[in-house]
Amino acid sequence: MTDPASRRALLGGFAAGALMLARPGASRAQPASVKLGLLHPVTGAFAYEGGQGRRGAQLAIEEINAAGGIRSLGGARIEPVLADAQSSPDAAVAEVDRLDSAGVCAIQGGFASNIGLAATQQAARHDLLFLCDVCVADQIVQRGLTNTFRFGPGFGKVVQTGLTNLVAINDAAGKPAKTVVIVHEDGAFGGGMAKLLAAQLPGLGFTVLDSLSHPTPQRDFTTIALRVRKAAPDLIIPSNYKNEFILMARAFAQQHVRPKVATYAILGGAASNPSFAQQYPAPAQYIMDCNNWYDPLKPLSQAFRKTVAARGWDLTYELMLNYAGARVLAHAIEAAGSTDRAKVIAAMAASSYSDTIMPYGPTHFVNGQNAGAQPINTQIQNGQITVVYPAQYASAKVVYPRPAG
Repeated sequence: MTDPASRRALLGGFAAGALMLARPGASRAQPASVKLGLLHPVTGAFAYEGGQGRRGAQLAIEEINAAGGIRSLGGARIEPVLADAQSSPDAAVAEVDRLDSAGVCAIQGGFASNIGLAATQQAARHDLLFLCDVCVADQIVQRGLTNTFRFGPGFGKVVQTGLTNLVAINDAAGKPAKTVVIVHEDGAFGGGMAKLLAAQLPGLGFTVLDSLSHPTPQRDFTTIALRVRKAAPDLIIPSNYKNEFILMARAFAQQHVRPKVATYAILGGAASNPSFAQQYPAPAQYIMDCNNWYDPLKPLSQAFRKTVAARGWDLTYELMLNYAGARVLAHAIEAAGSTDRAKVIAAMAASSYSDTIMPYGPTHFVNGQNAGAQPINTQIQNGQITVVYPAQYASAKVVYPRPAG
């Protein structure tokens, strides 16, 4: 015979058990969320580009969570922790410290090379994986930082590909272009690009007539326009950020600066931007760009494009790279089966991933650089960004040289 206290405890146990049966999931705690830092410059000079990058990463996270989250962690949802680099390396460093305190297991973003250089260095102090979206300066992955990865290609790869494609396009048209003027921003990105171009173009049969630099931001391109007009090159090769590219193109139109053959941008800030193509159709028409862009022929890319259009967003490479990069990062966390920072870094270093919208081979990292990353060539045709080269990704034929008039 049981005493009254034992009887009450037994009945309480039965009641609790009945409640558990009525709510099958009640005995299992929900898995802790996976905190992922999204560090983009959403204010300041790069606010547009950073905002696009944030949107792309958040879209990927939204889709991953809807599909079941991180299955190796019991379906844990990814929780984005937002940070603003304020278009400043110093602000980016402070935000890395804040994200560390917030308990994120990795960070994605950066956009600008100077932001990426500072933020990845600070992330290394916290043993935090940092996946750069753009950040094309090759120094980022040449410092031996095992926490640092870059999803897109660096400017060395972009210049190499851009020049190879230029030679092929120029040769196919009968070699109409022989002279070049380079216009570039003077930071780590543009300055590095200009040095590579100046060194390699002569060996490919092109004469560099001038190389003109400008700071970021730059508001008046009149002097540069007049110098380009005086040089009268066959090709103009610009490398700068979006706002400066637009102002440059408008100044060229106002000063009647027209290259004899083409404007062939390499990482041109607005040359692959739909808002520039649609808002400034005359100066934008037939501008070419070798840049980050998705493969428009992939089903995954087509679904992505429809989602972007439905939300009224601009279809830009910042959006594309961050969408694709967040999927790669989630794949690494899935493979790690953990939010332990060292394990996530190791999983990313060993990863191979092909389910991406980009025109890449399998994503795998060699010394932090995605060895499968490559740019492709776009051209603005009638207000639309079209892929024109190489042929396996092209949605339109290249127009080169640009028509007279």
